[in-house]
Amino acid sequence: MAALTQMSYGGTAAIVTSMGLIVGFDTARASRATLIGGLLLVAVADNLADSLAIHAYQESEGLAARHAFRSTVTNFVTRFLVAGSFVILALALPLGRLAPAAVAWGLALLATLTYFVARDRVVSPGLEVAKHIGVAIVVIAVSRAIGTWILTRVSG
Repeated sequence: MAALTQMSYGGTAAIVTSMGLIVGFDTARASRATLIGGLLLVAVADNLADSLAIHAYQESEGLAARHAFRSTVTNFVTRFLVAGSFVILALALPLGRLAPAAVAWGLALLATLTYFVARDRVVSPGLEVAKHIGVAIVVIAVSRAIGTWILTRVSG
């Protein structure tokens, strides 16, 4: 369970962020290069910053250095691999099909990860999946609204 717990934070963050980025950029009609660049920046720069923040927090909470380092690395690798799966989608699919495919892929990953974490916690997987999917849908809707705003107000 410890490995799943360590993966759940990074995986969830990468899934929801990647879906939001793709939907927002798709709505704003960003180029494939811009979209892939954004995904890679999230996979590396945001991921490193977030992993460092988690590491510093864990150290401040008195977690043993070995455990803090392991969870930091697990978080980074998980986020990098999940974000990388969205980069692969962006490279493989035409832009018109990317956003729906990325949302389907992301929601499937999120539901699967949430299901296994809920089972390990011995709570209702259905309720947990519904809550997490609900939050992801809000992020997708807000990202779409931001993309529309960019398209109509900024790029115009």
